[in-house]
Amino acid sequence: MKLHSSRQIDADAAARHIGGWMHQYLESSGLDGWVVGVSGGIDSAVTSTLAARTGRPTILLRMPIDQAADQDQRGADHIAWLTSEYDNVSSLVVDLTPSFDGLSDALEGASGAPFGGLSLANARARLRMTTLYAVAAERRALVAGTGNKVEDFGVGFYTKYGDGGVDLSPIADLLKNEVYAVGRALGVGEAILNAAPTDGLWGDDRTDEDQLGATYDELEWAMEQAALGRSATDFSPDSREAQVLQIYQGHHNANRHKMDPIPVCVLPETLFRTPQA
Repeated sequence: MKLHSSRQIDADAAARHIGGWMHQYLESSGLDGWVVGVSGGIDSAVTSTLAARTGRPTILLRMPIDQAADQDQRGADHIAWLTSEYDNVSSLVVDLTPSFDGLSDALEGASGAPFGGLSLANARARLRMTTLYAVAAERRALVAGTGNKVEDFGVGFYTKYGDGGVDLSPIADLLKNEVYAVGRALGVGEAILNAAPTDGLWGDDRTDEDQLGATYDELEWAMEQAALGRSATDFSPDSREAQVLQIYQGHHNANRHKMDPIPVCVLPETLFRTPQA
């Protein structure tokens, strides 16, 4: 049995609603436009297209770091399509490979040991966030996030202060399959619609499914089951349902520190002295 969420969406209406919400938010901010990082994946393609459709100045950034050629080309093709369709869209290419290599060398030099794995994968995302905000500050723009619902609120599949560092999250109430539906409604290219989802942070061809251990359809089903109060123990131990719920809950628990508010140590009143009259 194929697992998937039971939600259904009117993709055209959703695109109009999100676009209207973005326009109103930008108006209330007093700023001028948008900055969006474009990776060649569906989430950034949909977010950048929604931003372009507001009619406000939209700067799209490609920020390769030893990027796979097919990923970078999909991003370039998407940007070329948007700049040809919308006069308010412009683009920048900021090659962050030298900066990333310099950071890697500095860390290795300071520690006397090589850095790698998740620490440097996250560093890629944080370099890109820094770049997006540098451009946004110069252009009086807001950084539009590209996270979807299952990534942002289900399994926490993003980098804290990396792709999680944004001013607003236009598509964070859309499940991944709904992002694809909205993408089709917006006219996003087939190359992006057909590409396997990947975060592109590892310098190899691993996909999101490789990292997560389940498909987005399965994780969205699990997110829905968890909201209904169901767990792996409600299914046969050897079933795919039980496996997926265990995978989902494992990611959710491990990444709660990303999804919960930053904890603050509140001092008791007894530590403060009342000024004498």
